[in-house]
Amino acid sequence: MKIKTLGLVHTSATLVPVFQQLCSEYLPDVNVFNIVDDSLIKDVIKRNEMTNLTARRVVNYVGSAELAGADMVMVTCSSIGAAVEASAALTGVPVLRVDQPMADLAVQTGKKIGVIATLPTTLGPTSDLVQRRGAAAGKEIELVSRLCEGAFEALMGGNPQKHDEMVAAALTELASQVDVIVLAQASMARVVDTLPEEVKSTPILSSPALAVKHIAELCKG
Repeated sequence: MKIKTLGLVHTSATLVPVFQQLCSEYLPDVNVFNIVDDSLIKDVIKRNEMTNLTARRVVNYVGSAELAGADMVMVTCSSIGAAVEASAALTGVPVLRVDQPMADLAVQTGKKIGVIATLPTTLGPTSDLVQRRGAAAGKEIELVSRLCEGAFEALMGGNPQKHDEMVAAALTELASQVDVIVLAQASMARVVDTLPEEVKSTPILSSPALAVKHIAELCKG
């Protein structure tokens, strides 16, 4: 697949530099542009679910990215995954959920898969995706879901240290129970570097790098 232009749809401006760096590393010959609207995720969190109106707005942004010349569109937020899949059927270019390559790798890696999140609105969609990718691969998997309650609020409230401590504790506990761990939110990835080696002996997967590497592989094909 020859991808000359990649459109990224974000629900947080903080993800733009993360993906900018990954794309310059793995997709040096691809033009990348960003569409950002943080009201999407704010609405999902406020209502504790993705409404039909929010889903329609996601579909519209994906369509806008196609109209802007994208050969492929990736949406970088896991909480709105269902709308991303719906938009794929309505768009003339490939549309990718940021967490699909991660879910596929988790299914390949082990039978007992841990999914960890700081938001219930992300835990549900990511867990559902892992289950479905397991079924698609014809593999029976066991899911262990873990919600770090209060960690997201700590991060948003200006206490990243408390967030990191809570996530680290949950990851340490989960690592002893499963074959592989999936981070439902990219914001948790920085905590992994601080963990002891024995905890990191259990593979811990984060979506941004895996998604961009996946697109790079598609480009080669």
